[in-house]
Formats: sequence, C-alpha cells, structure tokens
Amino acid sequence: MPKFVSLVNLTDQGARNIKESPQRFEAFQAMGKKMGIKIESVYYTQGQYDMVVVLEGSDEAGMVSLLKLVSLGNARFQTMRAFSVDEMKGFISKMG
Repeated sequence: MPKFVSLVNLTDQGARNIKESPQRFEAFQAMGKKMGIKIESVYYTQGQYDMVVVLEGSDEAGMVSLLKLVSLGNARFQTMRAFSVDEMKGFISKMG
C-alpha cells in the first residue's frame, strides 16, 4: 500500500482555532479510516512546518481525503510519496 508524508502548515484560520487542532485531527483520522486511509503517525513540529503526518492508502483515497481536509480551510499540505528501503532496493536492482 502506498505511503505518503504530508508536511502541514496551518492557515490563519487554523492558527486562530489552534485549540481545536487535536480534535480536527481526530475527525480527519476517522474520515480517512472510512476512506481506507491509515494514519501511521502525526507530529506537531517547530520550524517551517506545523505538523508532519505519515499515512498509508491508495493514491485516490489519499488525494480525496486531503482535498476534503484542505477544503475546510484550516491547513495546507505538501505531500510526498514515500518509499521503504526495500522498495528502493527493488528500484536500484532494475537500473542494470
């Protein structure tokens, strides 16, 4: 199952309502579960990004769930497809 790493920045709206952030995340986790997304981990961070979320699911389920979340206006995402060490070994073995 594909894995994704999302770097999250809160919008002004999300920052104004920061006290609700953990509950919003729990609601996202429940929505994602219904769509076939598994949240592997979430971290609130200091620095350039406000949160880092690691999730697993199909490309379609990942995209739809993040689009739903973005439409609420509390956060923006920069999401990257992630590959395990074993997957990388497989890619390298095909290089010839």
